[in-house]
Amino acid sequence: MDLAPLIDHTLLEPFATAADIERLCAEALRYGFATVCVNPIHVRRAAAALRGGAAGICSVAGFPLGATTSGQKAAEAAEAVRHGATEIDMVIDLGALRAGDDHRVRDDVRAVVAAAGVPVKAIVESAALRGDELRRACEAALAGGAAFVKTSTGFHAAGGASARAVRAMRECVGGRAQVKASGGIRTRADAVAMIEAGAQRLGCSASVAIVTGAE
Repeated sequence: MDLAPLIDHTLLEPFATAADIERLCAEALRYGFATVCVNPIHVRRAAAALRGGAAGICSVAGFPLGATTSGQKAAEAAEAVRHGATEIDMVIDLGALRAGDDHRVRDDVRAVVAAAGVPVKAIVESAALRGDELRRACEAALAGGAAFVKTSTGFHAAGGASARAVRAMRECVGGRAQVKASGGIRTRADAVAMIEAGAQRLGCSASVAIVTGAE
């Protein structure tokens, strides 16, 4: 299985430097990753580094908490797209989900989708959800126009992706959206397990090790 075209090569650490972003982009071009995934402050640099190459640029909105207003998320997404982002990963309004206000979750996603004009992945923080929250999060994201539902930010204490969550998300969205697994995917075996569970995209910071088999 060729995993590279399924991977968003990710560097969202706050201490990432210009040199780190340059290296990330060089790796994306060398190994054929789908995109690089970077914080908004690095989108311009990534766009310059990837110019003429096949890799896209994924950036984030409302990251990592989802606790900014829909207007702020929409503005963040729109600016990232102006600077070269080709996809946006947004964190949904997790407080609204927990409170049962699914319409607010939907409208939050809808605002970012409208502002971005590129595929939006709705991050639901699956490991922290309980009861029917995962199903409801996926349904609200779909109603808002998300192209993907995504498991995790990778920054939550509850953990990242699991094959169980990916299967549940795939069952929920069916063919209406794609599923991105992210958070804690460090080996080829981890990556294959997520694909077999139903993920069509992976968010990984250990991407090079995954595709080369390095430690």
